[in-house]
Formats: sequence, structure tokens, C-alpha cells
Amino acid sequence: MTFIDVVVFVLFIFSVIVHEVAHGWVAYRMGDPTAKEMGRLTLNPVPHIDLFMTILLPVALHFLSNGAFMFGGAKPVPVDPRRFRNPRRGLMLVSLAGPASNVLLAVVAAAVFRGILAGTGATVESLAVAQALTVCMHLCFLNLFLALFNLIPVPPLDGGRVVTGLLPYELACQYARIEPYGLMVVLALVYTNATEYLAIAADFAMRVMLSA
Repeated sequence: MTFIDVVVFVLFIFSVIVHEVAHGWVAYRMGDPTAKEMGRLTLNPVPHIDLFMTILLPVALHFLSNGAFMFGGAKPVPVDPRRFRNPRRGLMLVSLAGPASNVLLAVVAAAVFRGILAGTGATVESLAVAQALTVCMHLCFLNLFLALFNLIPVPPLDGGRVVTGLLPYELACQYARIEPYGLMVVLALVYTNATEYLAIAADFAMRVMLSA
């Protein structure tokens, strides 16, 4: 791994942790203190790291794609919808919080990128500046991809839970029944390279944000 790879990997772990903390924080605000009681409302990586999803999977994908792709996640934050004042609305807002946090991180990365360019007069003459710009680009893209991937409308992904919250109660109950098969659907999307469309969308959004 190069220096850039290491920095991007560390920031990727930070991003997936922020994603989970956002879930837990909104759940707490909605009346469920489960994540707080279990010590998950912290940016300390230790309680959030899953050996496979947070370390092995993103590293393997990074090497298999020659540095072009990285994906993974942290341990899901425990949420108990029964403790929400409005369970359906609460679960929907909690689900949206994760992708929203990734979009916010992408916006910050793009702002830093534009700030660096403005400060250097749009000329990159230093290796350190070039590396900083590269890291910002990677961070922006990764967070946009994480947001889009998690918004796929298939339970147990965040998008699936949002759809469940929007549907009429009886339809929502029927839709929620596909959750045991949701992971298989997601794996099929990855296997058939359907997620490449998400990468294209994330790349387009990144370029718009960096040039804004």
C-alpha cells in the first residue's frame, strides 16, 4: 500500500464509523438510547470495527481492483424501534441518517478540495498538495458511493427500511418479509456488476461537487 492508500483506508474506516454513529445518534434523539447504552455513540473505532467488513473486505477489494474500488462497513449500531415515540417514522429517519452523514462527509471533502485549489491558485506544484487533492477526491467518491449503495431499496439496507417506512402499513409488512433474502439480492447486484452504475453516478456527482 502506498501512503495515499493508507490515508484513504483510514478515512474510509472513519466514514463507515460516522455512518453508524449517525444511525445511533438519530435513534437516541428519537427516543431509543440502545446505542448510547452500548457505548456506540463514539468515533473511537474499537467498538465499531468488524474484522471482515471493516478490515479484510475493503483491503481485499482494493487490491483485487488495483486500487480502483473499496467497500465495506462497520458493525451495525443496535436500534430498537419499539422505544421510538413513532416506530415507523423513527426507523425511517434513523435509516436515512447513515447515508446523509456520508453525503455530508463528501461535501466536506469537496469543500477542502476546492479550498486547496483556491489557496494554491489552481496550480499543483507540490507533491504534498497533489496528495491532499487525491485524498479529497477519493474521500468524496467513497462517501457518495457508500450513500448510494446504502440507499438501494432492499432490506436490510437503509434504502429498504426507508421504503418500508413510506409504504402503507400492510404493504410495508409484506415488503419487510423479503429482508431474509435481501443480502442475496445485494450480492447478486454486486456479482452482476449492477453496482457499477452507482459508481458512475458517484463519480459524476463527485466531479460536479469538485468543480462547483
